[in-house]
Amino acid sequence: MDGTPPAYHLDPGSGAGNNSWIVNLEGGGWCNNVKACQFRKTSRRGSSDLMEKEIPFGGIMSNSPADNPDFYNWNRVKIRYCDGASFAGEGFDKENGFYFRGQRIWDATIRHLLSIGMASADQVLLTGCSAGGLAVILHCDEFQAFFPPATSGRGTTVKCLADAGLFLDATDVSGGRILRSYYSDIVAMQGVAPNLPPACIAHLDATSCFFPQYVIDGIKTPIFLLNAAYDAWQIQESLAPNGADPSGAWRMCKSNRSACDASQMKFLQDFRDEMVATVRGFSGSRSNGLFINSCFAHCQSELPATWSNAAGGSPSIQNKGIAKSVGDWYFDRAEVKAIDCAYPCDGTCRHII
Repeated sequence: MDGTPPAYHLDPGSGAGNNSWIVNLEGGGWCNNVKACQFRKTSRRGSSDLMEKEIPFGGIMSNSPADNPDFYNWNRVKIRYCDGASFAGEGFDKENGFYFRGQRIWDATIRHLLSIGMASADQVLLTGCSAGGLAVILHCDEFQAFFPPATSGRGTTVKCLADAGLFLDATDVSGGRILRSYYSDIVAMQGVAPNLPPACIAHLDATSCFFPQYVIDGIKTPIFLLNAAYDAWQIQESLAPNGADPSGAWRMCKSNRSACDASQMKFLQDFRDEMVATVRGFSGSRSNGLFINSCFAHCQSELPATWSNAAGGSPSIQNKGIAKSVGDWYFDRAEVKAIDCAYPCDGTCRHII
């Protein structure tokens, strides 16, 4: 956002994974006004001059065969998030010196990776969590278009994984739609509309097309949605943000679910039911994958504690954890359309749809 070049981190592949690539789009919120964007501009979220030179790779990005058996030896890339609009903005605010270049950063970095070997990949996976997960949903079909189709044993297998990117156009506790208002500001300020999926823009407004629920059914590329049904970020910032809860009635419940009263739990259950309903059509495609667990969490694919197949590690549905579920889906070992029961689970009502 300050005009510095975009950046990425790379851990090269080896052995059987030498010609396979994971491209991870970093997450980290958005900015919707001058104050918020100015703050990002002077941080690692808006300037490559302020980014770490080296960062740890965990979960699906790990090089440990024990923790990440399906992808540990792939080329693993993390594209740093530095635009504040899920890699979709296009514009320049001369007065404030804001370079809204998310779409250009996405396009230029992918083309660069293609030039250093990814163009000849056998297998690729586009991943990201939170704002990065939303970016995966917005760019999945664009990513597919960079590669020749995998037909007759040739070409590249292209799939996408969106972790904690299923931000819902939900009603907050005051009856308003704070996240819709926030997204509307982002789309307008950063010139996002021209870069949104054409199939959505053809029949909906630009703000709606920044919400995954209005985009996912139109995605042609195989995509896996990994999300907590009780997404911790959405509870804090979309369902019960301070602005919608001036009395502070939700303050304790937001951080400690055992402090929620019956009406608050009903509100959260309704949100969970809305998420399940949102993916019903999506789950009908054999090429898509789904893992919605009943955790109060946000981002699960890059944390060893929630990704690993080790005993006591990843949340599981039908005795299958997140890493195994994603791997089975990617390599066509099994269909994965897993939705956990509503909280609190007793371990007997977990089911597959």
